[in-house]
Amino acid sequence: MTVRRIRTAAATAAILTGAAACSAPGSGTASGNGAGSVVIGVASEPDTLSPLLGYGKDGNSKIFDGLLARDAGMELGPALAKALPEVTADGLTYTFTLREGVRFSDGEPLTPADVVFTYDTILDAKTNNAYRSELDAIADVRADGGDKVVFTLKYPYAPFAGRTVLPIVPEHVAGGQDPNTGSFNTEPVGTGPYLLTSWSKGEKLTFKANPGYWGGAPKVGKVTMAIVKDDDVRATRLRSGDLDGAVLPPNLAATFEDDRSKKTYDATTYDFRAVTLPQAGAVTGDRAVRQALDAAVDRQAMVDEILDGAGRPAYGPLPVDDPWFAQGIQRGQDLAEARRILDRAGWRSGEGGVRAKDGRRASFTLLYPSGDKVRQDHALAYASDAEKAGIEVKVESATWEVIEPRMKTDAVLAGSGSSGDPDYGLYTLLHSSLAGDGFNNMARYDDPVVDEALDTGRRTSDEATRQAAYDALQRELVKNPGYTFLTHIDHVYVLADRWQALSTQVEPHEHGFSSGPWWNLQAWRPKK
Repeated sequence: MTVRRIRTAAATAAILTGAAACSAPGSGTASGNGAGSVVIGVASEPDTLSPLLGYGKDGNSKIFDGLLARDAGMELGPALAKALPEVTADGLTYTFTLREGVRFSDGEPLTPADVVFTYDTILDAKTNNAYRSELDAIADVRADGGDKVVFTLKYPYAPFAGRTVLPIVPEHVAGGQDPNTGSFNTEPVGTGPYLLTSWSKGEKLTFKANPGYWGGAPKVGKVTMAIVKDDDVRATRLRSGDLDGAVLPPNLAATFEDDRSKKTYDATTYDFRAVTLPQAGAVTGDRAVRQALDAAVDRQAMVDEILDGAGRPAYGPLPVDDPWFAQGIQRGQDLAEARRILDRAGWRSGEGGVRAKDGRRASFTLLYPSGDKVRQDHALAYASDAEKAGIEVKVESATWEVIEPRMKTDAVLAGSGSSGDPDYGLYTLLHSSLAGDGFNNMARYDDPVVDEALDTGRRTSDEATRQAAYDALQRELVKNPGYTFLTHIDHVYVLADRWQALSTQVEPHEHGFSSGPWWNLQAWRPKK
């Protein structure tokens, strides 16, 4: 994590935190147990606040806690559990002992039954949790006495402990409701450092410090999250003092360069931008086209010109500095090779310089979500590079409601990436069993070599075997790309310099209320 005064290198992102208050931020009129308040503008809001449907699944949800939590260095440590789990020699049984004296915000005690209920409900096929496959290794969860929870796995799953940052919900509240439609989705009760006080859909969410939090009542007593979709508006409100913090694209972050009252907090990430290339697409279904696009793209130029240096070229889903990255797959733009690939596959130059084969033009649509300037810039740069190889990419903006039903055949400027273990992000991105499962495997990628590598990486605890599997996977993606990976984006946060004990973690694609310098908001202290 780098802390510095504002500079021009900043990357855009949609953070899930922050807000518009009725009073000026930092006015000292915070509610709750602590002094002060924080107001941060965000581009989007969650669909739900229930962990049963996926909210806070990677930890730091603020309303809830998991059995374990990650620190600034991403190391796992105890949260609702009093210590790291006891693991049997075969790697199939994990036993957690719960911390004593923890209570939900309604005053009821945390029990092993709450943990069992949370995991059982998520694993129930009737629960609409898009991330259920992440818990595939679990065979059984049971309570053992008054303070222990025992997980039995189907197979040794090396990164299982990291999955237990998942928030725990109270059975006595959520147990009597339909997890898909119940009031718990908007009226959560948890053990976390903050309580939801109000939610005006499309406008703001407001939280207050939990005075009974087991980790000690936070000093920041009030947190508000304003839904501000437009980058320019967020920058304007930050400058006016209406917001304490925001994430801004590089050109807007640069306008705060001389503002000595603010700092930036940079976070390296696993967050990539990539173009999905559906195998069911009339043009993108041709492997030669996908290979040519991979060779035609200028990744470094995108980092330099779109991200202003706040990122790295993406040669696959894992960043180059990740220990699991397959060394040697780095590649630069090679337009000559892109043209040779297309020539060999029978794609010949045609009208307007666009290639054609068997009467079909090498032309397809690339969708990106409306209002996302960084994705728009990536899409336009991609189309420009593709044109040099004779492929026409027609860029269109649309809402996700419009994009989702078209993902089977149309390309999408997508974003994803998970920190912690390669299984966390790669399985849902690439495994053929998840093709077409909502936003999992958006490209509907299907490659038996990759499937085998994913299954091997998930089902063994031997590090050398896992390393070989993920290495093979990344090399196969070069041979048979289902996505054109473009960049890994750094997240840069602009925040009023009024607190101490701030830091950032290595972040995933989803970097909302749980990430940024407010990942540990409960530990902040006002500056003297």
